[in-house]
Amino acid sequence: MHRRALFKLALAAGAVGASGWAGAKTTPALLKPKALRAGMTVGLVAPASPAPERDEVHFGLDIIRSLGFNAQAGKHVFEKNQYLAGSDEQRAADINSFFADPSVDAIFCLRGGYGSARLLPLLDYRRIAQNPKVLLGYSDITALLNGLQRQTGLVTFHGPVAAHGLTDYSVAEFQKVLQPARFTEPLVIGAAPEFEPRPGRLDKANRLTVIRGGKASGRLVGGNLTVLTSLLGTPFEPEVKGAILFLEDIGEEPYRLDRMLTQWWLAGKLQQLNGIVFGKFTEAKASGNSFSIEDVLRSRCEALAIPVLRGTMIGHVADQTTVPLGVLAELDADAGRLTLLESAVS
Repeated sequence: MHRRALFKLALAAGAVGASGWAGAKTTPALLKPKALRAGMTVGLVAPASPAPERDEVHFGLDIIRSLGFNAQAGKHVFEKNQYLAGSDEQRAADINSFFADPSVDAIFCLRGGYGSARLLPLLDYRRIAQNPKVLLGYSDITALLNGLQRQTGLVTFHGPVAAHGLTDYSVAEFQKVLQPARFTEPLVIGAAPEFEPRPGRLDKANRLTVIRGGKASGRLVGGNLTVLTSLLGTPFEPEVKGAILFLEDIGEEPYRLDRMLTQWWLAGKLQQLNGIVFGKFTEAKASGNSFSIEDVLRSRCEALAIPVLRGTMIGHVADQTTVPLGVLAELDADAGRLTLLESAVS
């Protein structure tokens, strides 16, 4: 089932209380988690949909170990509750527990699907802010990445999930962002994998399209377009003023992308940005008479007078980069480059 069907379900309700979340007008000061090192312990959680087979969880734990870390499964990671990996309370409890546990250094998500936004009222934001740690995932995990970033200032990471494994490209991108020896100069992320061109053979899959040229800097926010759109009007929506927004999606036809971007435009969000980076829009075949995806992106973005680039290695693809939310970055659309201007970890 695609997210567009699942998002017709209501988000879980919650009240401001011990968890410490509130409709703050501005994001708190930036909190950077510790850089990852071999031998650290990574907790595995399933905040959204369940693993179809128990072995997928064991595979995810083995992927974590293959990266040089110790792996610890969340207490409820094997649970199933229809299309959710356990109850909202169980899934939130695993996240809260790992943030509170001093023996756990980072938290990786098993898979996406649907359900992460339901946890946002149940997370202990005060405790999370007191114990900043790496949180990694993408797709539906976008809700957690942006919710935590907005409520606590924690740098969160849009990147691979454990159940899918990592390609050589993804490992290299993961390591340079999360395991840097030291940050001494700006760091380019999301560039296309190496490709050896030959006469008559070029890398068609990873070509870049300049929707609008130029250069700009700002804090990185973003993730899955469908999930982010569902956060608009809530205390967990990203703070977009002066930001560089990155977006990706899967299975959404051009008219649906048009509808969501139009909502961002009507809400006055696109007009506040310094730049936009579009990643991959996979499995997005149009039916009947339709604008192309490029038509839609140009229609919604060309008039914004900011740099807009399409095609970076962000999205539902095997080779994907790791993007830190909250850090200062520069987008050079003409050069086809997204560059981190500061370290994402301490």
